[in-house]
Amino acid sequence: MSTEDICCGLKIGQKVPDFELDTYEPSLAKFGKFKLSANMRKKKWTVLVFYPADFTFICPTELADVADKYDAIKKLQAEVVSVSTDTNFVHLAWQNDEKLLENVKYPMGADPTGKISKLFGIFNEDTGLDYRGTFIISPDGILVGSEINFYNVGRSAKELLRKLKGFVHVHTNPAEVCPASWDEGDKTLQPGEELVGKVYEALQ
Repeated sequence: MSTEDICCGLKIGQKVPDFELDTYEPSLAKFGKFKLSANMRKKKWTVLVFYPADFTFICPTELADVADKYDAIKKLQAEVVSVSTDTNFVHLAWQNDEKLLENVKYPMGADPTGKISKLFGIFNEDTGLDYRGTFIISPDGILVGSEINFYNVGRSAKELLRKLKGFVHVHTNPAEVCPASWDEGDKTLQPGEELVGKVYEALQ
């Protein structure tokens, strides 16, 4: 499957076609590249954080929020890549200028043609900007998590981390499922005939 085979955005449970992004790497102060297949070969999860544009207002607060959780995300064998339709040159300038971004260490991906943004269904043709889209891709390349917000409401990295922990847990323990608001250490459920109508009891 290629990026051209997806007309209207990937759906949950689909295999994500391989893609590559030019990046600015704040931890190295250098330009680089991110390739999905290379991350998968490392058995890593991929977290894509799309946002409208550099040098805007909600966006630096979101990227700083993710930066605060980046160490915890990396411990789950995951890599974060923020993505907008800006170039990696603009990413460099923004990260140098905006104090909120001084702790951003994860790759900042550039998608100036909107090709990858269109693949995930979050590119706005009228503005040329992305919506606020967060996508979690398993080490097998399967899209397991998706959140899309309009321009005017920011996301929560705390919730992103909670969901990532859940996906990592069930990936390792496929017989289990995570109930609402599940967090690390909470009880999980094991679906089966004996659980039908008895979920309350199983959670006690």
